[in-house]
Amino acid sequence: MQRVNIVYWEEEGGWLGYLQEYPDYWTQGESLDDLEAHLRDLHEDLTSGEIPGIRRVRELKVS
Repeated sequence: MQRVNIVYWEEEGGWLGYLQEYPDYWTQGESLDDLEAHLRDLHEDLTSGEIPGIRRVRELKVS
């Protein structure tokens, strides 16, 4: 099982969040469990290779 970091918060009675590696792609849920389910679906969509031009965050090592 793979693990990914998420960023999430509660706002106006709902939950918002995104995958840390893909900060441009947010989703929402009615509960934290619902948000996590949407984030799993989003991860599947973003890593499927079927969506062109996806922006990501990656660590760059410099000297």
